[in-house]
Amino acid sequence: MERLDCAVIGAGVVGLAVARALALAGREVVILEAADAFGTETSARNSEIIHAGIYYPSGSMKAELCVRGREMLYAYCAEHGVTAKRCGKLIVAAEGQEAELAAIHDNARANGVDDLVALTGVEARALEPEVEAATALLSPSTGLVDSHGLMLSYLGDAEAADAMLALNAPVVGGQVTDDGIELRTGGAEPMALIARTVVNSAGLWAQAVARTIAGVPAETIPEIHYARGVYFTLSGTQPFSRPVYPIPEPGGLGCHYTVDLGGQGKFGPDVEWIDGIDYTVAPERAERFYDAVRRYWPGLPDGALQPGYAGVRPKLFGQGGPATDFVIQVPDAHRVRGLVNLYGIESPGLTSSLAIAERVAGMT
Repeated sequence: MERLDCAVIGAGVVGLAVARALALAGREVVILEAADAFGTETSARNSEIIHAGIYYPSGSMKAELCVRGREMLYAYCAEHGVTAKRCGKLIVAAEGQEAELAAIHDNARANGVDDLVALTGVEARALEPEVEAATALLSPSTGLVDSHGLMLSYLGDAEAADAMLALNAPVVGGQVTDDGIELRTGGAEPMALIARTVVNSAGLWAQAVARTIAGVPAETIPEIHYARGVYFTLSGTQPFSRPVYPIPEPGGLGCHYTVDLGGQGKFGPDVEWIDGIDYTVAPERAERFYDAVRRYWPGLPDGALQPGYAGVRPKLFGQGGPATDFVIQVPDAHRVRGLVNLYGIESPGLTSSLAIAERVAGMT
């Protein structure tokens, strides 16, 4: 059986960032990825937004790691030639939502986001003539990033520091031993290895992976709930020059407008609670999108939305439940030496990836 220092399970943006941080610290690292390529699920099915840190509860890990991670990410992209830009965004409030927007502004200040600019509806329309808003907030620190290019860069840094990526290597079993954590992989070329440190960054599959490792107490593994979010792309002339967000909805940030780095505009994601991982985009969901989008863009033409793609968020709460924080679970919680479990790493996981990696590397 092969023995090694560190195994990182999952080659999404956070797993790759963690592997990079560990490898740059001089650790021997193998990345185990179930799919045939890195970053094929949550990391590839999002808005590619660099979040400022506005919405998350003050004092939460999401708030702290988003604010720190945002600046780390901008600096990293500038130094490594990864495409990213501070495009800014508008958060808009309809009539009757002004108090909710003011509360968002107060929360942002508490999180250390001190560059938001409060706008009247007239001032918002001066920036975005197509927008309909009673009041708005301008967030200059919000941006866009090439998520694939970012992951490729993280992987390149990790491999330059002698980390190895094993694709088609799903973790199908394991056990806690006195010498470390034994892992078994499936795929065409099954492996058995024992690692001194294991970081479970399997995203949508993190709980399932933890359950396959004998000796991890079942009561320490939180339930997972799936919230699908679909995107609809916009044909024709793009209405806005920057992302536009409505007031958040339960489970998400509302059907917002973003434009990717190639100039393609899209709306989404919405929130649909589902029982399993399913990336179907039902065309009939567009009806809800028209209603939601026309609250801040009345000029949305009939028939302009086309089915795009879907992502699934790994939630630690179900429909109607209170929002939860990131969980970075260390041995004090589960009593397994050398194991770090990452649970509920959804938005702002992309923005926070370097800060999460910094935190995890400091714990192992």
